Amino acid sequence: MRGRMSDAPSYAAPVEIGEVMTGGAVSRVERSLNPRFQEGDLVVGATGWQSHSINDGRSIMPIPSGLPSPSMALGVLGMPGMTAYMGLMDIGQPKSGETLVVAAASGAVGSVVGQVAKIKGLRVVGVAGGADKCRYVVEELGFDACIDHRSPDFVDELAQACPKGIDIYYENVGGKVFDAVVPLLNPRRGFRCVA
Repeated sequence: MRGRMSDAPSYAAPVEIGEVMTGGAVSRVERSLNPRFQEGDLVVGATGWQSHSINDGRSIMPIPSGLPSPSMALGVLGMPGMTAYMGLMDIGQPKSGETLVVAAASGAVGSVVGQVAKIKGLRVVGVAGGADKCRYVVEELGFDACIDHRSPDFVDELAQACPKGIDIYYENVGGKVFDAVVPLLNPRRGFRCVA
């Protein structure tokens, strides 16, 4: 959203002053003339940040019943989840036994990347900001390790967490995290960087 509030060159057009902020939303159908949707249905789509919208039904989808939380349609089953899954599986092409480092590991994309990688049999090292986030990444999400990028010993701690180097790096932040990862990439094993 921050990028959408700037007129700097980007892949997406900026939101003009006075326009509804672009973004996905979970909505409840209040009235429908479309036979695909009934009053009370939960739907997801790019309806923007507003209390009500009018839609012809082409840009919204029903939310599957039985989800523990409708917000999952915006997270793990939405754009962040698809970004994580496709980036890891299509570009990263993980193989059991490899080491993955994921930046912003406690975020919407990074958290899914790491969990999918664990299912695929990888050693997963997260990078996050602060002890609480790192604890969450290891204890709740199941990563093998998580390094606090705020630590004065960050570079050494990352190297210690990746004794066999890094096979896949899922880039979400750039800067000093990226700089610390590059020397640890395994060039002979065909490392992959998902950015």
